[in-house]
Amino acid sequence: MKKFNVAVIGATGMVGQRFLLLLENHPWFNPVALAASPSSAGKRYEDAVAGRWAMASPIPERYKDMTVLDAEADVQKIASLADFVFCAVNMKKDEIRALEEKYAKAEVPVISNNSAHRGTPDVPMIIPEINPEHAEIINAQRKRLGTKRGFIAVKSNCSLQSYVPALHPLKKFGVKCAAVTTYQAISGAGKTFDRMPEIIDNVIPYIGGEEEKSELEPLKIWGHIEGEKIVNAASPKITAQCLRVPVSDGHTAAVFVSFEKKPTKEEILKAWDEFSGEPQKLGLPSAPKKFLHYFEENDRPQAKLDRMLENGMAVSVGRLREDILFDYKFVCLSHNTLRGAAGGAVLMAELLAAKGYLD
Repeated sequence: MKKFNVAVIGATGMVGQRFLLLLENHPWFNPVALAASPSSAGKRYEDAVAGRWAMASPIPERYKDMTVLDAEADVQKIASLADFVFCAVNMKKDEIRALEEKYAKAEVPVISNNSAHRGTPDVPMIIPEINPEHAEIINAQRKRLGTKRGFIAVKSNCSLQSYVPALHPLKKFGVKCAAVTTYQAISGAGKTFDRMPEIIDNVIPYIGGEEEKSELEPLKIWGHIEGEKIVNAASPKITAQCLRVPVSDGHTAAVFVSFEKKPTKEEILKAWDEFSGEPQKLGLPSAPKKFLHYFEENDRPQAKLDRMLENGMAVSVGRLREDILFDYKFVCLSHNTLRGAAGGAVLMAELLAAKGYLD
């Protein structure tokens, strides 16, 4: 695989910082430009994130002296340097939509961590193990944008990447409906404990917009391409509640599910154990060897113990048992800033590179 030069837009935020750690020694992607808001532009990266570096690992040396560019004013400069960009900006949705289209129209593919374009019918929202075929809509999007190389691809919301991977292999049994409660880490809000004192000894039962995303986005992921758009799946019906809990990293989901044709517990465990996707077949650099890991212990998965499974890119499942209202219930866990955010976006970029969309 050839080496691609890449820029990180929104490089000073928590997800942007995670991107930089993942790209530090990436075999395919070489970070050549960092961009952020006008307040950070022109500064050395180390100075721009002074007092705001939220990762456990220190700032890699290679980034410290890089000059931060202006994400909006320097689009053409960034386009001249980078083969594609990762985007994780903190702006209003309409501003993000406009910015990402500006990069795409400058013939720079955009791999986005933002939610702004998730509802755009010709923008693929890809979990690489689940719906890699949605990349085919990129040709229709390029036609609409009038571009040869430029396009936008997005990753889904971080919360549903704990339970959608576990439900996906069970669709062959006819998943009829699911009820999900997610227990979401504070890093999903871009916070650390010292910057979110209100979460200590507390659970906050509301995360703006999160329940709607958790209920609707899986239907796009499970949808199909029709003409020049992705048509959402009609089912299964999903109802969600999303809570913020005092955990640094790792979103946990409690899932209740009913089927058209109820499988046995053994059939469910076999479906999870045998499931593998395109990233595993292609041997992509960031892909977990095994996507779904089932724990037999009653007290697993736990965020503190299991979120870093396979470098934070695997999904953990446990506590599968029959339910008195639904057919079954179980618990899932994924690392929200790795699999759920920057890591998932890097894996999607690897998939698109392997399929030739970044050439």
